Amino acid sequence: MTEPLYDSDLTDAEWEIVEPLLPAPKPLGKDREVDLREALNAIFYRADNALKWRAIPKHFPAWQTVYGYYRLWVRLGVWEQINLTLIRQVRQAAGRHEEPSLVIIDSQSVKLGQKGGRNRDLMATNG
Repeated sequence: MTEPLYDSDLTDAEWEIVEPLLPAPKPLGKDREVDLREALNAIFYRADNALKWRAIPKHFPAWQTVYGYYRLWVRLGVWEQINLTLIRQVRQAAGRHEEPSLVIIDSQSVKLGQKGGRNRDLMATNG
């Protein structure tokens, strides 16, 4: 791929970062017929343009296939892993430690926990 068709398409540099984070093909069975980069480009195109799955342009893999990969990667935590990897790289590029050192606690959540709230029975306690 020399140039992306859309602004949402992965560049070669972005693909080099993301590709190793995707699940490897299964050792047995049929070879993968879908180009995962094109599946990702379709997912990003859909998100960028707020489309329904069925409205993905026809030159991308079939919408059912793209949706299937999207759901699989949600279940496997692939999106979270991609996000964490990109956050680390951005932080390092900015000259910061890759892991944040500050934690913010929402005071409303703390107050709810102190008063008990509706879900008090679901909260872990030491006692």
